[in-house]
Amino acid sequence: MADEVTYEYRTVRAVRGTGGLVISKMQKDGWELVEQSQGGLRSTLEFRRAKRPVPWRLVGGVVGLVAVLVAVAGLAAAFGGEGGGKDGATTAPASVGPSPTSATQAAAAPPAPDRSGAAEVITSANSPEFAALLKADSCDDANRAFADAYRGRTIAFDGSIVHMARHRSDETRHDLLLGPGDEGPRTGLGPAFTYEDVNTLQLHLTGKDVPATVKAGDLFRFVAEVGEFRPAGCLFLLRPVSTHTR
Repeated sequence: MADEVTYEYRTVRAVRGTGGLVISKMQKDGWELVEQSQGGLRSTLEFRRAKRPVPWRLVGGVVGLVAVLVAVAGLAAAFGGEGGGKDGATTAPASVGPSPTSATQAAAAPPAPDRSGAAEVITSANSPEFAALLKADSCDDANRAFADAYRGRTIAFDGSIVHMARHRSDETRHDLLLGPGDEGPRTGLGPAFTYEDVNTLQLHLTGKDVPATVKAGDLFRFVAEVGEFRPAGCLFLLRPVSTHTR
């Protein structure tokens, strides 16, 4: 039937506490929430969106235009090949190279110093971009931009454990949701920083009174390597480098 509506479907997993932001973002893009189920660390959201009909008339017109352009190009190539210049001769462009003066200056110039700061740990004090990220919401485009620009670099921030859950029911491995600041489960701003499938040893706990285990609400100085950002669930993945008690 010509008027029958067909749908495309998408499943999104959102970190606990960010479901409302994900739903709002998806609805702005035309998606409709049809089902929601809550897990330990994440909620599963099912969306659907009506598929747009294919404009067959427009497609046919574009195909016809391409065919005409191809024919015209063929004719131009055929006629142009009969006499491209006087007496059929072609003149090759003269090659241009650096002047002796510029070559001498380039050789004498000392190499530019490396100011990339690749070994520098990124903090809110030395990076305005990171400072702004820590105050943005977990689904903001700033998350993707920062992850793309600083993938593999090391960041450090004062934060807390917002939530933790077993990784696939494993009693020794967990998924941790981290947030900037000291609010723990009440954290409302900042990226949904996530450690996936880690145990206590992999957190590399340091400092005074190092706990045997960790829990939601604990405060730490997190040092971590920047991973990928997953826009579908607004998860910003990190790899733990050290976790200092405070």
